[in-house]
Amino acid sequence: MTRAVRLPLDLPELTFTAAGESLVRRSVLPSGVRILSEAVPGARSATIGFWVAVGSRDEREGTFGSTHFLEHLLFKGTPTRTALDIAVSFDAVGGEHNAVTSKEHTCYYAKVQDRDLPMAIDVLADMFTSSLLDETEFENERGVILEELAMADDDPADVASERFFEAVLGVHPLGRPIGGSPETIEAATRDSVLAHYRANYRPQDLVVTIAGAVDHDDAVARISAALERAGWDLSVAATPVPRRTPADPPEQGSPLVVVERPLEQVNMFLGVPGLAAGDERRSVLAVLTSVLGGGMSSRLFQEVRERRGLAYSVYAYTPSYSDAGVFAMYAGCTPARAPEVAELMLAEFRRVGDDGIEPHELARAVGQLGGASALALEDSDTRMSRLGKSELVLGEFVDLDETERRLSLVTAEDVRALAEELAERPVAVAAVGAVEESSFAGLTVEASAS
Repeated sequence: MTRAVRLPLDLPELTFTAAGESLVRRSVLPSGVRILSEAVPGARSATIGFWVAVGSRDEREGTFGSTHFLEHLLFKGTPTRTALDIAVSFDAVGGEHNAVTSKEHTCYYAKVQDRDLPMAIDVLADMFTSSLLDETEFENERGVILEELAMADDDPADVASERFFEAVLGVHPLGRPIGGSPETIEAATRDSVLAHYRANYRPQDLVVTIAGAVDHDDAVARISAALERAGWDLSVAATPVPRRTPADPPEQGSPLVVVERPLEQVNMFLGVPGLAAGDERRSVLAVLTSVLGGGMSSRLFQEVRERRGLAYSVYAYTPSYSDAGVFAMYAGCTPARAPEVAELMLAEFRRVGDDGIEPHELARAVGQLGGASALALEDSDTRMSRLGKSELVLGEFVDLDETERRLSLVTAEDVRALAEELAERPVAVAAVGAVEESSFAGLTVEASAS
């Protein structure tokens, strides 16, 4: 495969060979269920995921945190399996199973040996379609989630990250915490979570992705049978839920958020609105992020840590969503050094836009990104996740060859121009530690005026 493969929602069957001679197949069933597989030569294990394009951004007022709450509850029992039965199914074969809730999707997944894939299909299908949402389990899990939120609140980096998203994205749904807040979890009711479940876990919402040792036709037959045993009528025709279309861009919230805590370090994020997931410049953004803060040779690491010894951890990253993104830089340092480190990070960011990057930086970034992509694909988890995001978010499948081709087309001028554009966007800072707002006020004021 030398180019991206489009994934139209109205195409029933699609088959192609990707880099490394893996075979990718996709079936869209009449019921709207979508099943994608990537058979990897020589693989002895498989990772399977059951996805829905529903995340924290889709919650209504009064239900914040319900998507993550529901994720927990789907492991707590069905009419045919207890919570212990579900756990034992995977533990008894040395498998892994878990789930993840993001801002735009939820995925329930398992990794097993190839011989245990039929079991994984049966258990995940049962969980996905037939969770009881038992009242007692609901109350027990409320306590578990409150503990999870408390654990996150004890982590200053987590707190800073959440507040940073609020600062950059404002009141936009993407700016909300995925897990909700203690107040919204305390207020959650079983009826509201059950309504969320019934409204969003339907055949036309379901995407199943499998990577590794998998026979596509067998997997489709087994998934269909498991869903029908659970009571789904797959003979009823339905169109897959359309992919998200870009909405109005977020408006910045408070440009400066400081949470004062008596800590040894200040954990801080600094950045600007970034690019949406489907932006054609995402390869350029990947190179920019790598040059600026993608490793030990990056500008931030060299300037802040190696030359000045101001921080142990410093990096850049760029989460993206269907209609928005964030360009973020992070550092943890002593409170007295926080203003200096923040100024250095912002200066390095702007310097890329003003002066560009060197040819050796471009070559190193392209090599780093291509190599990291290749190494990640040694794991069926990554391939399974790539299938899911290709189907739910991008609407196209991009293999390693195409990834490397797109990276090879990035020029130093592309990187400079994008950095210049991003540097003109409003800067937001979020910090947690023994500092005051006055330590950073000049950064956001200056950025807004630039």
